[in-house]
Formats: sequence, structure tokens, C-alpha cells
Amino acid sequence: MAPHPTATSGINVSDEFNALMARLDGVRHVLRDNAEPSDEQADLTTEVTRVLLETGALKVGIPRELRGYEFSPRQLTETVARISYEDASLGWTFTALQMATGTTAAHLGPGARKELFPDVENDHYALVTGHAGAPGAAVRVDGGYQLTGRWHFASGISLASHVRTMAHCEETGRTLVCTLDKDQVTLLDRWEATGLRATRSVDYTCDEVFVPDDRVYEATAVNAHAGGAIYRLGLATMHGICQTGWTLGVGRRMLDEMRALAARHTGTPRASVDTDQFHAEYANIESALRAARAWATEVWADNEATLDRGDLLSSEQQTLTRLMLHHTTWTVRQVAAFVYTWAGTASLWHSALQRFFRDLHTGTQHTMSGPMVLQDCGEHMSGLAPDSRWIFLDLQQG
Repeated sequence: MAPHPTATSGINVSDEFNALMARLDGVRHVLRDNAEPSDEQADLTTEVTRVLLETGALKVGIPRELRGYEFSPRQLTETVARISYEDASLGWTFTALQMATGTTAAHLGPGARKELFPDVENDHYALVTGHAGAPGAAVRVDGGYQLTGRWHFASGISLASHVRTMAHCEETGRTLVCTLDKDQVTLLDRWEATGLRATRSVDYTCDEVFVPDDRVYEATAVNAHAGGAIYRLGLATMHGICQTGWTLGVGRRMLDEMRALAARHTGTPRASVDTDQFHAEYANIESALRAARAWATEVWADNEATLDRGDLLSSEQQTLTRLMLHHTTWTVRQVAAFVYTWAGTASLWHSALQRFFRDLHTGTQHTMSGPMVLQDCGEHMSGLAPDSRWIFLDLQQG
């Protein structure tokens, strides 16, 4: 076996990117054909799950020194967009799994890392999911913590072997991320959302479960034990990369669906797509989507350059990253409104267009692109919070 690649302090631009894109292109019909069956059964089909594993896509977030692919932020954005274009629920599930798996591999202690990621190259590694929102409670005990709580949104739990979840330790004042075996939590299968049904983002609970120290790290950690500069971004910003890619992929698919619908309807009696108004509005929304993608690329090119120099992102860069995500999300929501209006009754029927419409409007409810983030961005960008910095999801003074 060849020696393991060494860790790097800079951004890793993976040599695996083009090969993975080619593999995904080769199975895109499988991803698309299984979107409707996955939605109907409220879980990913066995076939699409197999393809996701066999392509190696779930290695994109695992550090290179562990034989993962460790994609750069822009490579990761493109990968998420490519998968989400075929099926928004699959893209969301993929986002949750690869991000939780990759950050867990980077941040766990050496003993737990060896246990959970023994042979990534030969597909022997943990798949991790879970929620990092409202924390449970962690009580300090000898050698670790006792964890109790209830959490929401375990997207991709059907594929996962482990659960990563957040807890607050009142004794130490620390907010922690704890990794458990999946059989240590109780799943509450109550995922009845309008969209993203195939993500099976169920609730889960545990009561006084022991978690050893080497499976615990601080939620605000920016210094990982393995991997390069991407793991210095922090959990919130890492998620923002993926959500940006998901939103752009979904927006592109919806507009392409409208383009195909227009081609079918043009020349028919009273076709709205043959009006000057449709033509002008299509041009405007196309330019808006392309501009959002260009800004996302610009923001992450600047962020990557900073990380590659060995620096952390400044408060200004963190703000622009969050503002760009909010702008991208709500631009794509405008895309959906445009498509829904001009598609007419075609948007009402059981179809890919209707499914993407439902999935998008579920995804826009994520707190990372919500109104509180926009307010914090405005406070910082206006110069009214000069000494502020981002702590997880919040802009804080000092």
C-alpha cells in the first residue's frame, strides 16, 4: 500500500474531482429515475443509496490524510449542485452525510478517529449524520460525558452508522459536539414535511448515554486534528458551502424545467411563453441566477486564498459568506416563483417540477439563510458592529 498522504495547512484542491464528476454523470439517470420513488416512500431507494456509495461521493469531506478526497470549498459546492440538480432530497441528504462525516473525521481524537475511519480507501468508514442546532445536556463524568436530549432533523439517518449531535455542559459552560453509535439513540419517525421527504429527517433522543472524551469536541472549534485548511472554517460555515451548492443546483434544475416546458408549449394557442413579458422576465431571472452563482464563486475564491495563506476568515469575510448564502437562497426562491407563475397548471400536477418546488420551499426554512442572519449581516456591513465576530450562527460583540 502506498504511504498515506500527509496533512497540509493549505486548501487541498483534490485530484479526485474530475473523476467523481464523470462517475456522477454516468449515473445521473439512476439519480433522476429514483427521485420520485424516494419521495413516495419518504426515504432514499436502495438503488440510489448503492450508487451514492459506489461512486465514492461520500468521501468528499473526509481528510486526505485519511484517504478521503477532501474537496476544496468550490469543488464541494459544485458536487452538491450536481447531485441536487438530479434530486433535491438526495442532494440534501448527501450534504448532511458528507459534511457530518468529514468534520467528524477531522475533529475527533486519534483513538476515535482510528476506530471510526480505519480504512477509508477501501470503504471502511463511519457515515455520520445528526443535528447541530438546539443543544441537549451533557454532564461531565469520569472519562467523558453523559448525554441527554431530543434533537430534530437527522437527515440521511437511514444510511448513517453514527450520530453527531450538540450538547451544552452547564458545569464547564462549553457547547460540545458528541458522536454516538446510531443504536445509542432512539429514532422518532415523525418526518411529515411538505418537501425533502426522502431525506427522512427524523427526530431522535437519548437519555444519559456515555460519550468518551475522544468522541467529543467543541462546537466552535476551528483547529482540527486531521486535514487541511477547510476544517478551520467551523461547522456553520462548512454547512454554508453545502447549502450554497444545494440551492444553486435546485435553482438551475427548476429553470431548466421551465425551459423544457416552454419548448413544448410554444406555438400553441394563447401560449403565454410566446409573449414579450415572458421573454423579458425569463432573461431577468436567468441573469439573477447566474449572478448569484458568480458571487458565490467570488466569495469562495477569496475565502480559499485566505485559508491557503494559513489565516482564518475575517469577520468581514464571514459576513459576506453568510450574506451571499442568504442572497443565493432568496434569489432561487424568486426563480421558483417565476417558474410557478409561468408554468401554469403544469406546476400543480405530480411531477418533477412540483417536487422541486416543494423541496425548495422546505430547504429555504433553514436557519442559515433565515431573517436573523440577514439582520446580523446588515448590522456588520453597515459598520454598526465594528468589534463583532461570528460565533457559530450568531454575530457577537467583542
